[in-house]
Amino acid sequence: MPRLTALLLGIALPVHLTAQTTQRYELTGQTATAFNLVGTVQIEAGGGGEMQVQVTRGGADAGKLEIDANGGSLRVRYPADRIRYPQMDHDGSTSLRVDDDGSFGDHHGGRRVRIARDEGELEAWADLRIAVPPGRALDLHLAVGRISASNVNGKLRIQAAAAPVTVTGGNGDLSVSTGSGDVHLSGGQGTARLFTGSGDIELSSRNGDVSAGTGSGTVTGSGIASTRLWAETGSGEIRLSAIHAPELSLQTGSGDVTLELGSGVQMLRVETGSGDVSIVAPAGIGAQLEIETGSGDIESDFPLSITRSGRHHLIGTIGDGKGRVSVETGSGGVRLFRAKGA
Repeated sequence: MPRLTALLLGIALPVHLTAQTTQRYELTGQTATAFNLVGTVQIEAGGGGEMQVQVTRGGADAGKLEIDANGGSLRVRYPADRIRYPQMDHDGSTSLRVDDDGSFGDHHGGRRVRIARDEGELEAWADLRIAVPPGRALDLHLAVGRISASNVNGKLRIQAAAAPVTVTGGNGDLSVSTGSGDVHLSGGQGTARLFTGSGDIELSSRNGDVSAGTGSGTVTGSGIASTRLWAETGSGEIRLSAIHAPELSLQTGSGDVTLELGSGVQMLRVETGSGDVSIVAPAGIGAQLEIETGSGDIESDFPLSITRSGRHHLIGTIGDGKGRVSVETGSGGVRLFRAKGA
């Protein structure tokens, strides 16, 4: 009875269990932290009270995993430096530094652990299901696996080394950072900061300021309403439609930019090292306009009051000129289109 009570209350107590065993823990405090090297994580809306975590171990060596839960922190500890994860969706491997207590991510200390699909001295993983009560905050760290979150009305901070992340609905600030993997965000409201080193970012039907960046991959989105939208890709396209945002900044090192505005702008800046830029805007848009292209043509459906123009440079005004639009491309054409039916 004392041991069972300790587990239910979330007291730090290492546990050795057989494969596919599921245990439940409570995490206390306004902000909770969870660390897990390998597995899937499902985050969902919880009821009142404390944050609930369900841990299900898997793999031939699942019984060797230890779970430490203490107050607002849960850590899954893997007693090996080489971990085999057969569900890994690529043939490569992921390496990172891990402290003895199972934590990792925001530092460079600890031992080096390697995770691969087909080789390793330990075959084990832990799948987590986390229920977040309204107004609470979760700080999740995962190395390899898959993460999904749905309808969470709280603050989420998600960090992964190699994992796709899908977030649906919910109200509250969101931060996602993954070294490798696609990021999908749909619905909900609140500030969203999304980054992947290698992977695509897809946005839809979001209310709130959005920052989206990928080192290599595309950024696509539709139905975004915010005061500020920022998107950047080192190599890849940016494609956005039905965007309502007074301030926009879009940058790509190499790739086309396609933007469909649902309303006017106060400030729009588009920059690409190599790629075409196409902007579709409402007929009533007003802006001071400056376009520069190192190699490419400039075309416009809008009547322009031109201050200065050349083959690769144009300064002028659209409508009442209340906003500001700046477009620069090193190699590529720039085209301004009037929205259909406008």
